[in-house]
Amino acid sequence: MAAALSASLNPRRLNDIFADDGLLARQIDGYRSRASQIEMSRAVAAAMEASGRAMPEPAMFEAQKHPARKLQTSGNDAAAQSAGDTGSVETEGLDGGENTLIVEAGTGTGKTYAYLVPAMLWGGKVIVSTGTKHLQDQLFQRDIPTVRDALAVPVSVAMLKGRTNYLCHYYLQRTADNGCLPSRQETSYLQDIVRFAKITRTGDKAELASVPETAAVWSMVTSTRDNCLGQECPHYKDCFVMQARREAQQADIVVVNHHLFFADIMLRDTGMAELLPTANTVIFDEAHQLPETATFFFGETLSTTQFLELARDSVAEGLRHAREAVDWVKLGATLERAARDVRLAFKEDSVRLSIGQLPDDHALFPALETLETELDVLASALSAQVERAESIGACLRRARELQGVLSGWTTPLTETERQAADAGSSSDPKAERADSNEKVRWIEVFSRTVQLHETPLSVAPIFAKQRAGVPRAWIFTSATLSVRGDFTHYAAQMGLNAKRSMTLPSPFDYPAQGLLYVPRNMPQPSSPMFTDAVFDAALPAIEASGGGVFMLCTTLRAVDRIAAKLRDTIEARGWNYPLLVQGDASRMELLDRFRSYGNAIFVGSQSLWEGVDVRGDALSLVVIDKLPFAPPDDPVLSARLDALTKKGLSPFAVHQLPQAVITLKQGAGRLIRAETDRGVLMICDTRLVDKPYGCRIWQSLPPFKRTREIEVVREFFEESAEAAR
Repeated sequence: MAAALSASLNPRRLNDIFADDGLLARQIDGYRSRASQIEMSRAVAAAMEASGRAMPEPAMFEAQKHPARKLQTSGNDAAAQSAGDTGSVETEGLDGGENTLIVEAGTGTGKTYAYLVPAMLWGGKVIVSTGTKHLQDQLFQRDIPTVRDALAVPVSVAMLKGRTNYLCHYYLQRTADNGCLPSRQETSYLQDIVRFAKITRTGDKAELASVPETAAVWSMVTSTRDNCLGQECPHYKDCFVMQARREAQQADIVVVNHHLFFADIMLRDTGMAELLPTANTVIFDEAHQLPETATFFFGETLSTTQFLELARDSVAEGLRHAREAVDWVKLGATLERAARDVRLAFKEDSVRLSIGQLPDDHALFPALETLETELDVLASALSAQVERAESIGACLRRARELQGVLSGWTTPLTETERQAADAGSSSDPKAERADSNEKVRWIEVFSRTVQLHETPLSVAPIFAKQRAGVPRAWIFTSATLSVRGDFTHYAAQMGLNAKRSMTLPSPFDYPAQGLLYVPRNMPQPSSPMFTDAVFDAALPAIEASGGGVFMLCTTLRAVDRIAAKLRDTIEARGWNYPLLVQGDASRMELLDRFRSYGNAIFVGSQSLWEGVDVRGDALSLVVIDKLPFAPPDDPVLSARLDALTKKGLSPFAVHQLPQAVITLKQGAGRLIRAETDRGVLMICDTRLVDKPYGCRIWQSLPPFKRTREIEVVREFFEESAEAAR
């Protein structure tokens, strides 16, 4: 960053806020000033100014303080010097039309406050998008109120979720009137929801803790894009979804999640369509999740569940408004059977494969043709009765939309189209960047459902197009976006300029707080004995740690194997270590138990690799079985790698390695979460040491001390125990 901003942005204003005696310190117990946090906040503010947001004059800034509390701030020259303050902010690349900033902020930087402060003071209309609904709730309920109170600014805030998170009055009434639920438990849940509907202001199902998010009844009392009646709904004026959208329209800061943001770009059904044009600033927190989320939403998915839900709703609305006209039950049952036959076309319980991998005589193809026929029959019946009720018209619109998408799967592909769908081959093999038309068609089979996907090989051109137009600041931040400070891979995935980026170090003393341990004499990860070897190598480290262990596995099979062996060992050795295994309960419940036990062992796969914050002695050992390279037989990845090869690029160097590094950094980031944490990161994959690319990987990890000896691990834990006494 080289070019200085205009003098209108005085970094001392931010220094005053983030100083040890500043506004945040007066509001937050245990707050301490961090140079990286100040630097990030200045860079975010600079991006906002570059987008046309005028910085306030000093008098305006003074007026934004609490007059009643008479809080005073003083210049903090030490903080300014530690942040590299020269009276200006370096912002090379931020003065272009896109006004984009990519920030990798190490764990403990305090990135949330770093972007919230300038967002509240200078951001204008701000959209903050987070990785999960849990983080969305945390930001809305805790972080934003804390900063707003500290700054004493009159900023209005709203939270917006997808419509399936809000209770629907129409479908609640229909379900309650019908009274037919799959079990007594679901009937009890429905009674809780009926009571909840009478007292809730928001209708957000997250507020009703007594009914699990996975309860089947929720799908019966919430609406979807497909079945919402819109303005024709008799409860439209009281609609919780519309209420949330109205509040978001009026708010200064709107908190969404990545799924909602990208769903709107493609579906225009989340309320974001009206929000985005008015936004001056868009901030993506946990931005490392964006490529995967965008890939899903920029594609097209057809699920057998959609047909089952259409059949259910058509029967319900038909019986309600045109009972005598059609045998609705028979029509619905026939469509349901056809949808279930699509699932029965696969013998496997779980599989992902490209459509090109299926033989021409696979049972899927006739099953889809039958499904199409039965859908046509239902659509005809709905069309004949459409004047009876708007709800029947809504079912007809869904049926016709499904007809259009399904026809794309039942119409035979030409040989050229088949090759493009299977391999994602570009019409111009010399193109350096994937064309937005490059797609792969693939199938995902679950225990009860089949999903048909058409996925773009690159979201970069689509997302770049969406960001073009109205000047606004775009902030992308996470603890894991680069490979040794190189943002090329992430920027290419999202269609961003890698030069508009910065890396900020964590304030933690990693060499003193942590140890990286790679055991010797491990078999290759491809060996059938590898998982057992991981278990054997981890046992002495677990014993030395005294519990407080995350076992992070790259496959569910490894989770099951290691959990089974741990159960036997804990019993045989008489260890007092509670064992928690992914899938035994919700992640939130298991994490609460893990923290409360203080010496538990938690074995898990993807759900533990990111978004988990366990501080203190409850977690002192993180074991990772192997480097998280994505399986090359994944249909989307396979097509991407094939496309890179055809362009003369190295798939491993360009995509697989940097993606594995970012994922590994997420897993490693679970260990040290506070200045007082100490622990060991154990990676059982010797490729980290033996392969030429290994140094590129471990150099991207926090700068722990490194060892290959278990005795050093034991000494580390002994020293930690001694220091704690």
